[in-house]
Amino acid sequence: MKRALKYILPSLLVLFLNSACNTTTILFQENSDDWEIFGAADWRFSNGNLIGAIEEGAGFVMTKDSYKDFALELEFYPDSTINSGVFIRCMKKELSASNCHELNIWDLHPNQDYRTGAIVSKGIPKAHVETLNKWNSYKILAMENRIQVWVNTIKTADSTFLHPPEGYIALQAMGNGKIKFRNIMLKSGEH
Repeated sequence: MKRALKYILPSLLVLFLNSACNTTTILFQENSDDWEIFGAADWRFSNGNLIGAIEEGAGFVMTKDSYKDFALELEFYPDSTINSGVFIRCMKKELSASNCHELNIWDLHPNQDYRTGAIVSKGIPKAHVETLNKWNSYKILAMENRIQVWVNTIKTADSTFLHPPEGYIALQAMGNGKIKFRNIMLKSGEH
């Protein structure tokens, strides 16, 4: 039964998203002016992948548009040293746990409550998914005050938050290492 649910739940999510959301947008495209770069990371495109590389410090890319209710799907490929994340509903052009909701990408986080799939400082991951040195998927459903997260079709978070209710979307590269992103699709009913 658990195996069947593993495949049925993402399918139901897609059906729900198709009926609830009316606009599909590809985010962080090469040569697009709808996103900005901040901080110390080097962001570039190679073979259609957005790559963030960093030796020290932190950097991120962020949308210029703000979003409220949406489904975000993307693929990510972290090396074994990078600290990365997907930030949603950021109220300002900065990254912090109080300003945004951070969905972490860091299997080796010293505090495993904040490992990949966690909503950092807000939701401990319900499952541990190994993501190092391979392509993985993130599915994020942010509807009203509820945020649900899946890593490789495994539900890792399901929490409710009143604040922040909307904002920018960002991808992070921090510490030392390299992170790749691709196929970043947003289905949105409002922004």
